Amino acid sequence: MKRILLPAGGAVLATGLLAVGLTGTAQADGDVSHDPMANNTAEAASVASFWLASNGAALRQATQYTWDANEVRKVVSKGGYSPDGKPGTTAPTGETKSTGRAQNVNIPKTIGKVFFVDGSGKFRWCSATSVQSNYRNLVSTAGHCVYDTDSNKALLDNWVFVPGYYQGKTPWGIYVGKQAFTHYDFDTYEDYDKDYAFVTVYNGIQFNGVKQVDRKDYARFTGPKRAWGGHYYILLSKDAGRLGDNVGGQGFAWNQPTGKPVRAFGYPAAPHPDGNKPYSGVTPKNCYGTTTAKAVGAPWLKIEEHIGLKCAVTPGYDGGPWLLNYSNGKRLGYVNGVTSTFADQDGNDRVDYITSPYFDGETAAVYNAAKNVWSGKIVGPNGELYK
Repeated sequence: MKRILLPAGGAVLATGLLAVGLTGTAQADGDVSHDPMANNTAEAASVASFWLASNGAALRQATQYTWDANEVRKVVSKGGYSPDGKPGTTAPTGETKSTGRAQNVNIPKTIGKVFFVDGSGKFRWCSATSVQSNYRNLVSTAGHCVYDTDSNKALLDNWVFVPGYYQGKTPWGIYVGKQAFTHYDFDTYEDYDKDYAFVTVYNGIQFNGVKQVDRKDYARFTGPKRAWGGHYYILLSKDAGRLGDNVGGQGFAWNQPTGKPVRAFGYPAAPHPDGNKPYSGVTPKNCYGTTTAKAVGAPWLKIEEHIGLKCAVTPGYDGGPWLLNYSNGKRLGYVNGVTSTFADQDGNDRVDYITSPYFDGETAAVYNAAKNVWSGKIVGPNGELYK
């Protein structure tokens, strides 16, 4: 377990996230930081309609996001990792059906993409999964897919999760982020040893189409709507229900021994550093292997305690789950890591290795704080907003 120490005399050089945290709405309870995303149903409906307007054009325009696609280097293995307590697990929920096949592996319905707008205004996406929680409303991803480490804005804008996303289609609805939970050291110091996040989401929205209306009807309508290019649109929608009820939720595991096999999922899309681009980002891919028994270090991202997995994917895979004890029949396992960084271990300018924070008791504390938080609905049976 790594601890970040303050300089002598208590002076702190604020990073972008810390600078925001001093004046923003971020709160911390011990090692857990939590930030509001869409504060109410009106904000949540606006976020959803942002992505679904013009038949999902913004979703199709989004590109893969990573901490820095040019920073693919060789990571260093050192020593061993010591758990900070007893191993623990939370069981998954729901037996899910396959949504396709990749290398004869059934892809779980829980896998999808999170979409957001980065600090430069670009439409972006990462990989993620639904994970078990008391209210069946929780998403697991990387911390850098929730908090903007490249600008002075704390949270990435217009954050949504779309399980089973494919070319603008949202088969189980779109789920707007309500509250983000991460480790205090990531939120405050951008410490990538804590590069994980859990996000509660509202009930999903499914859209049945878009209708153009005049300005008067637009003003009266209380459901999801959007003005675009001088025209007014209302989005015909319905409540899609809770995330976990629709796609299930992967389990969660912490303080597990390394050297165990895991199956990692995600949507790789960026080219390798040599320019070769074997992945489109359209469909999820998977890797299978054993995690490193040694700690992995990447000094340029303050990483000292990651674990590694041999896997020749590319950015876009960020935030995708590493599933321990994955059942190919049930399409369920235990989230025991998330893809954080990419490395070239053999020096041929191609990614062949990915890393994840080690999930320990502090990770479990963040997860446990998030899994007990209720979200609620955005729209009612007639498409009206809940107040």
